[in-house]
Amino acid sequence: MERHRLSAAAAGGAERPASAPLPSLQDPKLGGRRPGALSNMKVFRRKALVLCLGYVLLLLLTMLNLLDYKWHKGPQQCSGPSPARRISYPQQLPYYASQSRSDTRALYGPPARLARKRQLVYVFTTWRSGSSFFGELFNQNPEVFFLYEPVWHVWQKLYPGDAVSLQGAARDMLSSLYHCDLSVFQLYSTAGTGKNLTTLGIFGAPTNKVICSSPLCPAYHKQTVGMVDEKLCKKCPPRQLSLLQEECLRYHTLVIKGVRVFDIAVLAPLIQDPFLGLKVIHLVRDPRAVASSRIKSRHGLIRESLQVVRSRDPRIHRMPFLDAGHKLNKKEGGGGSDYHALGAMEVICGSMTKTLQMALHPPDWLKGNYMAVRYEDLVVDPIKTLRQVYGFVNLVVSPEMEKFALNMTSGPGYSFKPFVVSARNASQAVNAWRTALSFPQIKQVEEFCQQSMSILGYEKASSPEEVKNLSKTLLRKPRL
Repeated sequence: MERHRLSAAAAGGAERPASAPLPSLQDPKLGGRRPGALSNMKVFRRKALVLCLGYVLLLLLTMLNLLDYKWHKGPQQCSGPSPARRISYPQQLPYYASQSRSDTRALYGPPARLARKRQLVYVFTTWRSGSSFFGELFNQNPEVFFLYEPVWHVWQKLYPGDAVSLQGAARDMLSSLYHCDLSVFQLYSTAGTGKNLTTLGIFGAPTNKVICSSPLCPAYHKQTVGMVDEKLCKKCPPRQLSLLQEECLRYHTLVIKGVRVFDIAVLAPLIQDPFLGLKVIHLVRDPRAVASSRIKSRHGLIRESLQVVRSRDPRIHRMPFLDAGHKLNKKEGGGGSDYHALGAMEVICGSMTKTLQMALHPPDWLKGNYMAVRYEDLVVDPIKTLRQVYGFVNLVVSPEMEKFALNMTSGPGYSFKPFVVSARNASQAVNAWRTALSFPQIKQVEEFCQQSMSILGYEKASSPEEVKNLSKTLLRKPRL
C-alpha cells in the first residue's frame, strides 16, 4: 500500500488533504491571480467607475440648473411683487406693491397683471400757470393720491444743473413714484447725510391732503373737501415714508403735478409702458400772464430762473432785451424788464411749442394719452372744464368737487400773493397781465412765444390801447 502511494505522488497525482488551507489570490506558488477572481475585480472596478462618473455628471447638472435659475429669476426677485397682502381697502394692491428699494432694475421690471389697472396721471405745465389751483382739483378728491412738485427735490439736490440736463433724473424719479416707491425721495434729500426724510420733509407736504389726513394725521379727513390750513398741517407728527408708501398703494388713481419737465417726449417711456399707461394733462396759460406772474414772484423763482436760462441755445440769434441794463424795477409789477424772469420765457415757450406741435400730429404712443387745458377756460367755466378733465382720467365728478371748483373761481378779487391758492375773480385772473405789464414787455414775450400763442389761441396785441381795452378779448379758439 505504501509503495502504491509513493508511486502515485511521483506520478503527480498526489491529493491535497481536505483540511489544507486554500491558496491566496496572490499566492506565489500559483505564480499570479486566479482567473475567476481577476474577472470579478475588473467588473467591480468598472461598476465603481460608472457610479463615480454618474455622480459627477449629476453634480454638474445640478450646479448648471442652479446657475440658470439664478440668472433668470434674480431680476424678477428684485423687481417683482411679493405675494399680495390682505388690506382693508377693497382694491387689490397694485404692481410693485412690495417694492421699496431704489433699485434701478425695479423701475422697468415686468409687474404682475391685475384685474383692475391703476390710473396714473401727470399734470404737465410750467411755473405760474395756475397749476397750484389745478392741482387742488386732484388733491381734494378723496379717490386720488396726489403729489405736488416732487421733482423739486431733484433740482435742489443737483443745483446748479441746468433744466435740460436734469430731465433724465426727473423722469427716473417719476417712474419710481408711479410705482409707489417713495424711497426715491431719500436719494435727493437735502436733510443731511444719515438723516431719514419724513412725510413732512416732502416738498408741498403742509398742503397735501393725504399727509395731513388720517391715518397719517388726525387734522383732516380725505373725504372732506376743503383747503388745508398749512399751519395746522405742520403740527402733524412726522411719519416714515414707508407709511406714506402704504397709503399710496391703497389708491387707484395717482396724480403728480410738476413744472420741471420741459418736453413731453421725456415722458415717452412712461406713456409707452403698458404696465403704467401714463396719461398727460397739459395745463397751459397765456405766456404774457405767465411772464407777469413770474416778475411778481421773481425772488421766489430766482434759482429756477437761473437754471432755465442756462439751458438757452447760444447759437440762436435773439431779440435783445428791451431793458439794456437788465435792472429789476423797484415797483412790484412795474414797467421794467426782468432779465431772468423774461429770459426764462424763451426756454419755456420753446419747449411748449415743441410739445404742442407734437400734439397736433401725435405719434401712436401719444394718441389718447394727452389732453390740453387752458387756464383761462378753467377759471371762466370751471364746472365744464372739471368734467372734461375728470372724464379724461376716468374720475367721477362729485357735487362737492363742483362746488369747490366754482367757489375757487368766484372770489371777490385777485390775489397778488405768489404761491398761495385762494378764491379769486375769474375775469381779473385772466386779464391781470394787461394792466401789470408794459407794452414793451408784452412785445418781448410775444417775440419769444409767438408759435405757441398761435397754436393755443392767444392773439398778439397790436397797440397799447388794445391791451388796456379789457372789453376786447385776446382769446380765440385753439388749434388743438
